[in-house]
Amino acid sequence: MMTLFARIVLIAGLLSAGAAPALAEDGYDLWMRYPATTIAPDSVSVRGDTPMLRVAAAEVRRALPAQAGAIVLARTAEVADLKLPTATLGDEGYLIRAVRLNGRPVTLVTGNTDRGVLYGAFALIRQRATGAAGDLTSAPRVKLRVLNHWDNLDGVVERGYAGRSLWDWWTLPDYKDPRYVDYARANASLGINGTVLNNVNAKAESLSPRYIAKAAALADIFRPYGIRVYLSARFSAPIELGGLKTADPLDPQVAAWWRAKADEIYRAIPDFGGFLVKANSEGQPGPRDYHRTHADGANMLAAAVAPHDGIVMWRAFVYADTDPDDRAKQAYTEFKPLDGRFAKNVIVQVKNGAIDFQPREPFHPLFGAMPKTPLMMEFQITKEYLGFATHLAYLGPLFAETLASDTFAKGAGSTVAKVVDGSLEGHTLTGIAGVANIGDDRDWTGSTFNQANWYAFGRMAWDPSLSAETVAREWAAQTFAPAAVAPAVAMMMGSREAVVDYTGALGLAHVMATGHHYGPGPWVSDLKRPEWNPVYYHKADKRGIGFDRTKSGSNAVAQYAPPVAAKFADPATTPPGELLWFHHVAWDRRMPSGRTLWADLVGHYDAGVAYVVGMRTRWDTVKPVVDAERWQKTASFLAVQQREAQWWRDASLAYWMSVNGLPLPAGVAPPPHDLNWYKALSFPYAPGNPQ
Repeated sequence: MMTLFARIVLIAGLLSAGAAPALAEDGYDLWMRYPATTIAPDSVSVRGDTPMLRVAAAEVRRALPAQAGAIVLARTAEVADLKLPTATLGDEGYLIRAVRLNGRPVTLVTGNTDRGVLYGAFALIRQRATGAAGDLTSAPRVKLRVLNHWDNLDGVVERGYAGRSLWDWWTLPDYKDPRYVDYARANASLGINGTVLNNVNAKAESLSPRYIAKAAALADIFRPYGIRVYLSARFSAPIELGGLKTADPLDPQVAAWWRAKADEIYRAIPDFGGFLVKANSEGQPGPRDYHRTHADGANMLAAAVAPHDGIVMWRAFVYADTDPDDRAKQAYTEFKPLDGRFAKNVIVQVKNGAIDFQPREPFHPLFGAMPKTPLMMEFQITKEYLGFATHLAYLGPLFAETLASDTFAKGAGSTVAKVVDGSLEGHTLTGIAGVANIGDDRDWTGSTFNQANWYAFGRMAWDPSLSAETVAREWAAQTFAPAAVAPAVAMMMGSREAVVDYTGALGLAHVMATGHHYGPGPWVSDLKRPEWNPVYYHKADKRGIGFDRTKSGSNAVAQYAPPVAAKFADPATTPPGELLWFHHVAWDRRMPSGRTLWADLVGHYDAGVAYVVGMRTRWDTVKPVVDAERWQKTASFLAVQQREAQWWRDASLAYWMSVNGLPLPAGVAPPPHDLNWYKALSFPYAPGNPQ
């Protein structure tokens, strides 16, 4: 924690460095905070005239300062005489290089397609904004880089904490909010090339002619920015919209209905991307309702969109009370036997972990287990379990941790990233999806630092090898004054771990309150289905705590490759951060820290709270160089986070002590209230939870 003297020294240093008071901002400009004095229009020239090239040039003219120099945007075919190394750029890669054209020095931005030039233009802007220099060459390692919007037709965003839906379905297609263009600009700046407009818990009406016209209006806006529109499809739509008596995927009438529906959509949206489907999960209809497999359902839809070069993203998030063994095993159990049975234009979308976007989960065992099937990563950018919009939790480390995990599917080095980018098994259909954290709040994501998670998702979807710190520094350099960058990055890099610490360290998961998932609820045990209850996951008793997923328990470890399974099967080799995920261990077990498990767990709770206190202190030091509006909102939210981190800590400890009967370690402050006080708290109108 920073001392008062250190704070005074840092503030003095910021002021002595010539940091002027920041101008008022509200966060709308995201990381695209362009200078007031921009490049002269005639300094940017474009070879070619298409909507995408025009928006690329307009963005460069808007973004770069007057002294940026001459810039030329051109497809590689237009500058073929330069013989540049562009063969590996593909359809979306770019090259930025200082060259001479017509006898004068220019900065050339080129790519094999308009989309490559567009992404190169944004890369040049990012390079200049972050103070970097030199030639750049980059091509995306992942083909589909998609935002999943969990937006409902009534404007409610499920698990959204930044206001209502950005899409005003009521006034579309007639009124096109200017924010739709800025949304497209922001995504294009990151290389995001797809957006699913509606919730995976889909309404059949999303596929009606009226709503297809609305989606088409958005597609027209997004097209010049390289973004294709997708729709979540309700599997029972043939019944609800088509009047059929069944949605059986093997029924010829059902298949014909979907073919006709796909044709209808493509007439309105020629570059429609395809369907995202949540089936047979959390009450959603699906092929298992008709004793068919997920492959049967996915392939029927895939056949409908295949003539139009469309795809189907079929989610592997399935769980049901018909399997009392272990919820974490269900996706593997259902999908592993289907490996190789999906159509070539189907990609199976798998969450990063086997439960549900918890603050920390081991990587999903399906990664590396389906070599014949393209698997698409699904991350959650919105912070359903990491403090909603008010807690500062930078997710770059979570993304990087998952992508770097080694599946050992083909020996050491078979990382999740290599599964996702297709390089491990030679797949060309590849993808990463992120559940969007965007709403109609003026700052888009509910807070300034939540913008970093949108940014990190896009950058790491383009290149999964990017480090979380590199991306954090990029974002901060484009978001704050130079003097605030290092303090902001320092806050960000430990923030997700802090949330893990104060919500449930050492592999604890699903210990949140019911329904809205706001705040702690490790005591909840009265819900209808066993796997809805936190006690199902932590299994705390007088003897110990944790879910036994070894051979003596559910044997979920067997779903991993043998070297990984062996590591997770032994408490001595299981990473401490995942210990209680895989093992039920005694409260007095000696941990690597030298403390008992109980003392170590208590220490993590206190460390999490202390980190938030430290972030507040550090944020205070940058007040002179951050505009008042963004500084004050962040400061207010950090105060909320400290209060709620303390609540998580106190309520959790009160419950664990009621179970284990152990005293707190010496010198540790007890919870200020008894357990019943915490249990009595109620939050019926928490955001993001459809009523």
